[in-house]
Amino acid sequence: MARHTHRFQTPPAADPIAAVQNSSLAFRLNFGFLLRQLAMFAVMDFLLFAMVAVGFFLYGENRCAEVMDLVEERGVPTADTIPWMEASDYTIEPLDRPPHGYPYSPASWLPWPREGRRYTQEELDFFVDEGLEPGVYRNWDLSSYYRVELYQGMEPYAITVDMSGAAGAVRVAGIVLLACQGLSLLTSLFGTGRSVKKALRPIQDLAATAARLNATTHMSRRELETLAGALEKIDASHLDSRIDLPATQKELRFLAQAINEMMDRVNQAYGAQMRFVSDASHELRTPIAVIQGYAALLDRWGKSDPEALQESIDAIRQEAASMERLVEQLLFLARGDNDSQPVKRERLDLTALAGEVLREEEMIHPERTFLPHWGEEPVLVYADPGLIKQVLRILMDNGLKYSPEEGKLYLRVTLSGACARITVQDEGMGIPAHDIPHIFERFYRTDRSRDRKTGGTGLGLSIAKWIVDRHGGWFEVVSQPDLGTRITAVLPALSDNGKEAAP
Repeated sequence: MARHTHRFQTPPAADPIAAVQNSSLAFRLNFGFLLRQLAMFAVMDFLLFAMVAVGFFLYGENRCAEVMDLVEERGVPTADTIPWMEASDYTIEPLDRPPHGYPYSPASWLPWPREGRRYTQEELDFFVDEGLEPGVYRNWDLSSYYRVELYQGMEPYAITVDMSGAAGAVRVAGIVLLACQGLSLLTSLFGTGRSVKKALRPIQDLAATAARLNATTHMSRRELETLAGALEKIDASHLDSRIDLPATQKELRFLAQAINEMMDRVNQAYGAQMRFVSDASHELRTPIAVIQGYAALLDRWGKSDPEALQESIDAIRQEAASMERLVEQLLFLARGDNDSQPVKRERLDLTALAGEVLREEEMIHPERTFLPHWGEEPVLVYADPGLIKQVLRILMDNGLKYSPEEGKLYLRVTLSGACARITVQDEGMGIPAHDIPHIFERFYRTDRSRDRKTGGTGLGLSIAKWIVDRHGGWFEVVSQPDLGTRITAVLPALSDNGKEAAP
């Protein structure tokens, strides 16, 4: 027979990790951080500008107020003294026109704005006659001056405060600040990009692994191990390897934990699958070998020996029936695994079902002693009659197989609170304590030396557990070697209103 070899495609030439590094996720994270930093700098610059502007107004107001006090005390200086005042930060000059400007101070909300001195009645009459408005008028260009125009007596004059020096210093400081902020943005742009890529490295590795696995088709175990050898740690032959992240990466640690838990389940499922395939192959190998042996016997002597012919026919029939039973059980478990096994629930009396199974067993095994026990009241559950009957047959069949012919078999149906209990107890060999947790595993037997003698497949209890689990129940097992085993299937009972009671 030709040997078929499965092939799988090689990964794409482009490095998937590099592609992930340049993906939109890293770009969005980096760009978002840059925008947040830029907005923070913009708000900070606006606040600084507002503070500097208010400071300039306050400085100009206070300086002009000091000079106004000096003018009230000494009077308006003459034009000859104006050049001498240029050495200071203010100048006072007479005006040949009425004062003009803004009549209100931009800092009028502060407690110290000055609005000039009180005028005499003679000065007020003068202003009325001339049609003038007394008061303090302001003009400013904060980059160069702050100017106040007002009357001293009936003479108009102006006070100008030089702001160019302070404005120049602020301008230099602003340029330095903007340069530092720009440098910080550029540094953060590249630094944050590296940090984001480093933080996303575990996700990038996962994406690269997924990309490589997605490119493969029809891999055998050997091919899977060959492909897995290219991965860092997690592969088919080392499914116990796990993703390890530093403790500081809190967000990714949760992702790694979820991936590791998934790998635990994959590892368990992979191991169970390999054991299942191995055990199924072993179970099928024996009857096939028996059939082949009797076929050879028929070929040699069966044609002329009626006794050998009949023996071979009986053996082949028996092994064929055994294989048919095994295949049916495998198909049942396969349908259960992919959720295609139908479960048709209805109102069911367990006592009536147990009585039916008991009568069947008494007809099949009239030499055995059965001791039933249940009350006259029905024990109601909401279940599939066919599947629950199958559970009863499996438990009864195991009790008969693993107990001596003189041993008694007990069958009980009881109602305990919100639970209905079906108990099958034998007086057989019992189960060692270390084997009890494994008896519901597929193809598991506690005494492999008696496999062929009992005729079991090791799938009965696995099927029973699937059925009971699907009905929301569980099993309770008590066993003592050389004394016997008691197995109880517990199901949710129906309450008086016809609904399943909470356990």
